[in-house]
Amino acid sequence: MIRKLMMAAAAVTALTAATPVLAQTSDTAVDARVRQILRRTPLIDGHNDLPWAIRQGYGNDVHGVDLTTDLSMSTRLHTDIPRLREGGVGGQFWSVYVSANMTQLEAAKATFEQIDTVKRIIGAHPDVFEMATTADDIVRIHRQGKIASLIGMEGGYSIDDSLGLLREFRRAGALYMTLTHSKSTNWADAGTDAPKWGGLNAFGEEVVKEMNRIGMMADLSHVSAETMKDAIRVSEAPVIFSHSSALGVTGHPRNVPDDVLGLMASNGGIVMVTFVPGFINEQVREWGANRAAQQARLNSLHPGDPERVRRELAEWVAANPVPRATLDDVVAHIQYVRDKAGIDHVGLGGDFDGVDSLPVGVEAVDAYPRILAELIKRGWTDADIRKLTGENMLRVMRGVEAVAARKQSERPNLSRLPNG
Repeated sequence: MIRKLMMAAAAVTALTAATPVLAQTSDTAVDARVRQILRRTPLIDGHNDLPWAIRQGYGNDVHGVDLTTDLSMSTRLHTDIPRLREGGVGGQFWSVYVSANMTQLEAAKATFEQIDTVKRIIGAHPDVFEMATTADDIVRIHRQGKIASLIGMEGGYSIDDSLGLLREFRRAGALYMTLTHSKSTNWADAGTDAPKWGGLNAFGEEVVKEMNRIGMMADLSHVSAETMKDAIRVSEAPVIFSHSSALGVTGHPRNVPDDVLGLMASNGGIVMVTFVPGFINEQVREWGANRAAQQARLNSLHPGDPERVRRELAEWVAANPVPRATLDDVVAHIQYVRDKAGIDHVGLGGDFDGVDSLPVGVEAVDAYPRILAELIKRGWTDADIRKLTGENMLRVMRGVEAVAARKQSERPNLSRLPNG
């Protein structure tokens, strides 16, 4: 009897000791699956603000920071070449964001400067990056072992209400334009500003139609729900949300409502889930709203004393630390968009280097394999992962290209002015 008890105890000990090894083997197998997928399918991220970070932090000097080194310990940047490689990134839309506080003419100039910055980043590292303007370019560049680099405009104010400027931005390489940023434009309502038009006005509809004709994707991140609906109604080409998440999970006005997810899927579009903590975690969103209310309160209590406002706001933050979003929050939004819109209509749009903080486990561009591994552990197939990472976006781009080819054979250039 004693010998049997000793043998049973030994068996339990052996099983306990083996369990971490089995878990490690399982994790290793999942990681290997992820790497194999990313070798075959380009992971295309919809939005990265590195060009603006270089403009703000390094005087727009693309040689002012060494992107060939891991910058995680020496800078606050989320992006560099080693971490892009570790993250398996195969295609990156570089945002040419400029501030909505600029005049429209200033914004137009600054956007062209930002396009130049992207091209200078690519030119500084020709062994790593190559400019892409079509879906086929992305596939070809990825097969060559480089990162396909694409340009996305963020804010329709940059066209200064001119279809001519819109066309020039497209000729300069911009493949999408976010119709608004944080403020409504003269032709489209933003999701975080007071509505002016109830969505798109007549000129806004012409902007979307001309984007269809010239092969520029209409990006509906940042816009109001009514603008989303109007743009989807008007657009003959698939629309995109380059960096948005799901309103059904987190109640931020930047997120996509359930009914729009359905319309987007019918349009053939894609929501590229973003990682911004306040968009993906309800507690972080509520904390941000409370902080804004506290700042407004202090401004009213201490007008003309910004130093006291800063000091007392810092004291409030110290007493009320911000909650942290996590990788699980990112996964929850990806899964939600899939459940509501379908596997063919979800992608990834991190917004790296466009935010001050990121979720735990998703701190930089090397995080994608961790996200994909977690999805696999939750039952996603390799085919699902390929669609999420790149195949969905390639399909959308080809759809936009096909509509443009047809429209260009059907109709001449538009030159209509906003009040023309």
